[in-house]
Amino acid sequence: MSEHDLELRAASRADTDAVAAAVARLARPGDIIVLAGEMGAGKTAFAQGFGRALGVTEPMTSPTYTLVHSHPVETGAHAGRVTLHHADLYRLEHTSEVSDLALRELAEFAGIVLVEWGDVVDLFGDHLVVRLAADGDAPVDDAALLDGARRIDIGAVGGSWAGRWGRLADAVGSHRC
Repeated sequence: MSEHDLELRAASRADTDAVAAAVARLARPGDIIVLAGEMGAGKTAFAQGFGRALGVTEPMTSPTYTLVHSHPVETGAHAGRVTLHHADLYRLEHTSEVSDLALRELAEFAGIVLVEWGDVVDLFGDHLVVRLAADGDAPVDDAALLDGARRIDIGAVGGSWAGRWGRLADAVGSHRC
Protein backbone atom coordinates (compact mmCIF):
# COMPACT_ATOMS: atom_id res chain seq x y z
CA MET A 1 0.00 0.00 0.00
CA SER A 2 1.43 3.40 -0.98
CA GLU A 3 0.99 6.72 0.76
CA HIS A 4 -1.83 7.48 -1.68
CA ASP A 5 -4.01 4.43 -1.01
CA LEU A 6 -6.88 4.18 1.45
CA GLU A 7 -8.59 0.98 2.54
CA LEU A 8 -12.10 1.67 3.80
CA ARG A 9 -15.12 -0.27 5.00
CA ALA A 10 -18.68 0.91 4.50
CA ALA A 11 -21.17 -0.99 6.63
CA SER A 12 -24.19 0.55 4.90
CA ARG A 13 -25.38 2.62 1.95
CA ALA A 14 -25.20 5.65 4.26
CA ASP A 15 -21.50 4.93 4.84
CA THR A 16 -20.93 4.62 1.08
CA ASP A 17 -22.68 7.96 0.62
CA ALA A 18 -20.47 9.50 3.32
CA VAL A 19 -17.29 8.32 1.58
CA ALA A 20 -18.62 9.53 -1.79
CA ALA A 21 -19.47 12.91 -0.22
CA ALA A 22 -15.95 13.23 1.19
CA VAL A 23 -14.50 12.67 -2.28
CA ALA A 24 -17.04 15.07 -3.84
CA ARG A 25 -16.15 17.87 -1.39
CA LEU A 26 -12.53 17.68 -2.54
CA ALA A 27 -13.21 17.16 -6.24
CA ARG A 28 -12.52 20.01 -8.61
CA PRO A 29 -13.10 20.73 -12.28
CA GLY A 30 -10.80 18.61 -14.42
CA ASP A 31 -10.93 15.57 -12.14
CA ILE A 32 -11.55 12.09 -13.48
CA ILE A 33 -12.66 9.51 -10.95
CA VAL A 34 -12.68 5.88 -12.05
CA LEU A 35 -15.20 3.61 -10.33
CA ALA A 36 -14.17 -0.04 -10.46
CA GLY A 37 -15.65 -3.26 -9.17
CA GLU A 38 -17.75 -6.24 -10.11
CA MET A 39 -21.38 -6.01 -11.20
CA GLY A 40 -23.47 -4.93 -8.21
CA ALA A 41 -20.49 -3.75 -6.13
CA GLY A 42 -21.93 -0.25 -5.67
CA LYS A 43 -20.43 1.87 -8.44
CA THR A 44 -23.72 3.57 -9.30
CA ALA A 45 -24.59 3.96 -5.61
CA PHE A 46 -21.25 5.70 -5.07
CA ALA A 47 -21.90 7.93 -8.11
CA GLN A 48 -25.32 8.89 -6.75
CA GLY A 49 -23.90 9.82 -3.34
CA PHE A 50 -21.12 11.76 -5.04
CA GLY A 51 -23.60 13.63 -7.24
CA ARG A 52 -25.88 14.57 -4.35
CA ALA A 53 -22.93 15.85 -2.32
CA LEU A 54 -21.57 17.81 -5.28
CA GLY A 55 -24.92 19.54 -5.83
CA VAL A 56 -26.66 17.53 -8.54
CA THR A 57 -30.39 17.72 -7.86
CA GLU A 58 -31.75 15.56 -10.69
CA PRO A 59 -31.93 11.77 -10.32
CA MET A 60 -28.78 9.91 -11.38
CA THR A 61 -29.08 6.51 -13.01
CA SER A 62 -26.45 4.31 -14.58
CA PRO A 63 -25.67 5.40 -18.15
CA THR A 64 -25.13 1.82 -19.31
CA TYR A 65 -26.95 2.28 -22.62
CA THR A 66 -26.45 6.00 -23.24
CA LEU A 67 -22.77 5.76 -22.16
CA VAL A 68 -22.60 9.28 -20.65
CA HIS A 69 -25.10 11.33 -18.64
CA SER A 70 -24.25 14.97 -17.98
CA HIS A 71 -25.68 16.58 -14.85
CA PRO A 72 -25.50 20.30 -14.06
CA VAL A 73 -24.34 21.08 -10.54
CA GLU A 74 -27.15 23.26 -9.20
CA THR A 75 -26.35 23.76 -5.51
CA GLY A 76 -23.26 24.13 -3.36
CA ALA A 77 -19.81 25.55 -4.01
CA HIS A 78 -19.70 24.50 -7.68
CA ALA A 79 -23.28 25.59 -8.56
CA GLY A 80 -23.54 26.76 -12.14
CA ARG A 81 -19.80 26.38 -12.74
CA VAL A 82 -19.32 22.62 -13.07
CA THR A 83 -20.98 19.76 -14.89
CA LEU A 84 -20.78 16.23 -13.54
CA HIS A 85 -20.36 13.71 -16.36
CA HIS A 86 -21.22 10.13 -15.40
CA ALA A 87 -19.96 7.52 -17.87
CA ASP A 88 -20.33 3.75 -18.03
CA LEU A 89 -17.87 1.79 -20.17
CA TYR A 90 -19.33 -1.66 -19.51
CA ARG A 91 -20.69 -2.20 -23.02
CA LEU A 92 -17.65 -0.87 -24.91
CA GLU A 93 -15.31 -3.38 -26.49
CA HIS A 94 -12.51 -1.27 -27.98
CA THR A 95 -10.24 1.48 -26.69
CA SER A 96 -11.18 3.61 -29.70
CA GLU A 97 -14.82 3.60 -28.53
CA VAL A 98 -13.72 4.99 -25.18
CA SER A 99 -11.57 7.62 -26.89
CA ASP A 100 -14.57 8.67 -28.97
CA LEU A 101 -16.43 9.62 -25.76
CA ALA A 102 -13.85 12.41 -25.17
CA LEU A 103 -14.01 11.99 -21.40
CA ARG A 104 -10.72 13.82 -20.79
CA GLU A 105 -12.03 16.74 -22.82
CA LEU A 106 -15.26 16.80 -20.79
CA ALA A 107 -13.14 17.08 -17.65
CA GLU A 108 -11.00 19.85 -19.12
CA PHE A 109 -14.02 22.07 -19.83
CA ALA A 110 -15.27 22.66 -16.26
CA GLY A 111 -16.29 19.07 -15.79
CA ILE A 112 -15.83 16.36 -13.22
CA VAL A 113 -16.04 12.89 -14.75
CA LEU A 114 -17.07 9.70 -12.94
CA VAL A 115 -16.32 6.60 -15.03
CA GLU A 116 -17.93 3.28 -14.12
CA TRP A 117 -15.89 0.32 -15.41
CA GLY A 118 -13.12 2.81 -16.20
CA ASP A 119 -10.44 0.40 -15.03
CA VAL A 120 -10.78 -1.57 -18.27
CA VAL A 121 -8.70 1.03 -20.15
CA ASP A 122 -5.62 3.10 -19.39
CA LEU A 123 -6.49 6.41 -21.01
CA PHE A 124 -7.04 8.86 -18.20
CA GLY A 125 -3.66 10.14 -17.02
CA ASP A 126 -3.99 11.60 -13.52
CA HIS A 127 -7.12 10.28 -11.84
CA LEU A 128 -8.57 8.83 -8.68
CA VAL A 129 -9.55 5.14 -8.57
CA VAL A 130 -12.39 4.06 -6.29
CA ARG A 131 -12.59 0.26 -6.17
CA LEU A 132 -15.74 -1.17 -4.59
CA ALA A 133 -16.36 -4.77 -3.53
CA ALA A 134 -18.74 -6.71 -1.33
CA ASP A 135 -17.23 -6.67 2.14
CA GLY A 136 -16.08 -10.20 2.90
CA ASP A 137 -15.73 -9.33 6.59
CA ALA A 138 -19.29 -8.05 6.95
CA PRO A 139 -21.94 -10.36 8.37
CA VAL A 140 -23.57 -12.09 5.44
CA ASP A 141 -27.28 -11.63 5.88
CA ASP A 142 -30.00 -10.18 3.70
CA ALA A 143 -30.11 -6.86 5.56
CA ALA A 144 -26.37 -6.26 5.11
CA LEU A 145 -26.55 -7.15 1.42
CA LEU A 146 -29.53 -4.87 0.80
CA ASP A 147 -28.01 -1.99 2.71
CA GLY A 148 -24.71 -2.30 0.83
CA ALA A 149 -21.91 -3.39 3.15
CA ARG A 150 -18.79 -3.03 1.05
CA ARG A 151 -15.09 -2.43 0.98
CA ILE A 152 -13.92 0.76 -0.73
CA ASP A 153 -10.28 1.17 -1.76
CA ILE A 154 -9.21 4.58 -3.02
CA GLY A 155 -5.96 5.22 -4.84
CA ALA A 156 -4.47 8.17 -6.69
CA VAL A 157 -2.80 7.77 -10.08
CA GLY A 158 -0.50 10.69 -10.88
CA GLY A 159 -0.06 13.80 -8.78
CA SER A 160 -3.35 15.65 -9.17
CA TRP A 161 -4.69 14.45 -5.79
CA ALA A 162 -1.40 14.79 -3.86
CA GLY A 163 -2.26 18.19 -2.39
CA ARG A 164 -5.72 16.98 -1.33
CA TRP A 165 -4.74 13.53 -0.09
CA GLY A 166 -4.32 14.43 3.58
CA ARG A 167 -7.72 16.12 3.68
CA LEU A 168 -9.32 13.11 1.98
CA ALA A 169 -7.68 10.70 4.44
CA ASP A 170 -8.94 12.82 7.35
CA ALA A 171 -12.45 13.06 5.89
CA VAL A 172 -12.83 9.27 5.55
CA GLY A 173 -10.87 8.40 8.69
CA SER A 174 -13.84 6.85 10.51
CA HIS A 175 -14.20 4.32 7.67
CA ARG A 176 -10.57 3.13 7.55
CA CYS A 177 -9.91 -0.59 7.92
